[in-house]
Amino acid sequence: MTPRSPILSTADIRRPLVAAAALVEFARGGYFRTTVADVAREAKISPAYVFKLYPRKEQLFVAALETCFERIIDALEAGADAAGSPRPDDLLDAMGEAYADLIRDRSLLMLQVHAQSAAETPEIGDALRAGLAKVTEFVRHRSAGSDDAVQRFIAYGQLCHLIVTARVDESSAPWAKIVAHGIRHPE
Repeated sequence: MTPRSPILSTADIRRPLVAAAALVEFARGGYFRTTVADVAREAKISPAYVFKLYPRKEQLFVAALETCFERIIDALEAGADAAGSPRPDDLLDAMGEAYADLIRDRSLLMLQVHAQSAAETPEIGDALRAGLAKVTEFVRHRSAGSDDAVQRFIAYGQLCHLIVTARVDESSAPWAKIVAHGIRHPE
């Protein structure tokens, strides 16, 4: 007898598509300003169907944030795979370049910023910490870098967020040159 392949329900197929639409909309308007109707419009489905998949707005935001962190891990892994050497510093540099390239898509970057601003909402704070934990553990395991090196990697990532979101690199002011010194982003 031939084993049957699992058949996905319509909801199982739609859930990742709605999470991707939520990522785009929450990145644009944040948790507090974005409505479920905004996400439904982006996903090209009814708000009622979004609520069927994600009964609460917090669950929808968490799904978007989980999608964001999955994309980050995938990019870091691709960066590590492309590293020219297995040395921890080289792996961290390659992962950093992959992340800098990834956040050219401001949706991923802005969703993380909005998650930080809504972290007092318990489900969102928990999901944010879980995503940061996954990234940190992935970087630590994959690079075999020291705790200090991994902390620096995460800290530079947060500094990159600040530089990109505040457009610090567009300023020629002395303070901006200090903040952005030695950090570059792909065009």
